Amino acid sequence: PLTTKKNGGSSIVNKAGAFWGTFGVVYILAKAIKRVLPIALEPFNGNLPPLSRVQLAAYVITCVWFAYVEGYKGFQCKFSPLVVKRSQTLQSGSSSFIQFVLAPLYSMGLFHATKKRMIVSWSVTTGVAVIVALVKKLPYPYRNIVDAGVVAGLGYGSISILLIAAKSFIFNQPPSINPELPVKLTS
Repeated sequence: PLTTKKNGGSSIVNKAGAFWGTFGVVYILAKAIKRVLPIALEPFNGNLPPLSRVQLAAYVITCVWFAYVEGYKGFQCKFSPLVVKRSQTLQSGSSSFIQFVLAPLYSMGLFHATKKRMIVSWSVTTGVAVIVALVKKLPYPYRNIVDAGVVAGLGYGSISILLIAAKSFIFNQPPSINPELPVKLTS
């Protein structure tokens, strides 16, 4: 376990761990957005054929659909509160050094979680990786349309994490979601 000897030091370590866990996840999402955004915007840069009306409608509908399904239903209602809540469970004296160092992955439920949470987290992570590999093979403009939706969903999700974190850290109103930590066995 990570411990501090200075008075109030554990509070600083706890807050730093929560900050790193939450904002590390936002950083991971921001990097993904930065990679995908140029591809999503290619249809509008003038170097490629413009989208037809049907393709433009598909572009807009895909953005709205991803913002709702991925951003609202996936992130705001489930994943974002989980990330913030789990990041706040990092505590000096009871959390390991590895949990603090890998706080973003810990906050995502990829380790030190219930069996169900780890299965869900790893399945979603693996599923996203497979879908990304498949989408990369789509021709223009279909990849661009899907990537635009991904940007909308990840953007919405990132903002929801930031707002939930602000509500929790600034107004002391943490998410009421179960952090899905493993049950400690007593002897």
